[in-house]
Amino acid sequence: MSNSISSPLLLSQSDSIESKQPPPPPPPPPSLDETIERCIGDFSWVQFLQTFLVSLAWFFDAQQTFISVFTDVEPTWHCTQLGDESCNSASSDICQLSNNSWSWDFPVHTSIISEWGLECASSLVKGLPASSFFMGCLAGGFILATLADSSLGRKNTLFLSCLIMSLSSLLTIFSTNVWIYSVLKFVNGFGRATIGTCAMVLSTELVGKKWRGQVGTIGFFCFALGFLSLPAIAYINRGSSWRTLYFWTSTPTFLYSILVPFFVRESPRWLFVQGRTEEAVLIIKSIASTNQNISRISFSNLCFERETRNNVDHLYTAIKILAEKNWSIRRLSVVMVAGFGMGMVYYGMPLGLGNLSFNLYLSVTLNALSELPSSLVTFFIIGKLKRRSSLLGFTILSGICSVMCIVAGKVSATLQIGLEVVSYFSACTALDLMLIYTLELFPTCVRNSAISLMRQAVLLGGAISPVLVAAGRKNGFLSFGVFGLMIGICGLFVISLPETRDRPISDTMDEEEYKFECDNIS
Repeated sequence: MSNSISSPLLLSQSDSIESKQPPPPPPPPPSLDETIERCIGDFSWVQFLQTFLVSLAWFFDAQQTFISVFTDVEPTWHCTQLGDESCNSASSDICQLSNNSWSWDFPVHTSIISEWGLECASSLVKGLPASSFFMGCLAGGFILATLADSSLGRKNTLFLSCLIMSLSSLLTIFSTNVWIYSVLKFVNGFGRATIGTCAMVLSTELVGKKWRGQVGTIGFFCFALGFLSLPAIAYINRGSSWRTLYFWTSTPTFLYSILVPFFVRESPRWLFVQGRTEEAVLIIKSIASTNQNISRISFSNLCFERETRNNVDHLYTAIKILAEKNWSIRRLSVVMVAGFGMGMVYYGMPLGLGNLSFNLYLSVTLNALSELPSSLVTFFIIGKLKRRSSLLGFTILSGICSVMCIVAGKVSATLQIGLEVVSYFSACTALDLMLIYTLELFPTCVRNSAISLMRQAVLLGGAISPVLVAAGRKNGFLSFGVFGLMIGICGLFVISLPETRDRPISDTMDEEEYKFECDNIS
């Protein structure tokens, strides 16, 4: 009897306790990445055309980056007096010979070295134009880097960079000495500093996460094709003035820069971050693969807009935000150190091809061709292999092959160029992976600035490489040996970075910090 009486009482008390429990919290509002992903849908032809048009900027960027391999090369020469035992084109010092005992193999206007009589100048003067170019890249990166995250946006920064690069390249044709030439090379580097960064960020922000890695590699393909076009243009115009190369590369670049404002669309992510929701919705409608009912209401419950917009009002606030968080400054330091080592090999090796006992046109072509399989490898492994282990493998392989080039040169010229190509291929692949890795490590509000700073470190390595290349003409270890040691040692730092494969990207620092804390707890 007592059991039958107490059971209803217990049930009623249980019901009372359950009724007093608070209701479950409402689900968090969707992130910007999830909302845009839902609206954009699958990869459409409009998205493909947009990403290809944006990535085409890499093609012209590559031409201006490596054009000095042909325009600033020291030409070959021959002895003019038969039977003169004091003259030997293979071993004699050209500066110790009389002017009438030797002559250039090609007309003097084929290179700035022969046209301006720089054959006996110091290595600093000979390497000044190339170093000025990379110093311009550094200056342009620091001044223009955050414009894409703040006032100008991705599209306008891309237009401005391409315009400066093309106009300065055209003006280079009228240089009368190495000093004016170096100043214009500085301006040229200043303009192209943010082209690759803007093109990569803009193209990947126009698609969903499923295609982000693959779309990022389209720019690498375009860069490889631009590099590959240089030896072809130089070979067709062999014997012509070095100014001809600048004309045939700068004119298409100028035409492309004029098309950017009319045919390229701005990143909808950046527009949302800036509070320009109406423009962002219109762009999403135009690139969406399906005709969905997309409206401003779809984005009204996103909590990121006010916070992020206030954070990027000032030009350099993005860099300040990066420095405020311990996790972000650690990540930024690591990617910059790794990028420095990669930059020394990536920019230094093509400039050092003239020091090898191998045909210049063929060796440059082999290096340019190695960029294509590098892009293919990146395209296929980016979604399958982990970022850290891949980067470690390629940087170590590049370092070993670069150091072995010194020893191989005493054995076989073919073996030497083979090792050089493998080292360059590995450095290219590592740099491609590093760019995508950096893109995934930082949120939308500072992504362009973070990648720009990483590329600044790459360019700093490139700025040092011409001096090492000039010194390496007498001692190979000072060029290829240093290159190999630097990329191998700097690449080890990526061990401290978190893995980002298959992880959605963040839009705010708070969102990324929350993921970072969850990863540490797990």
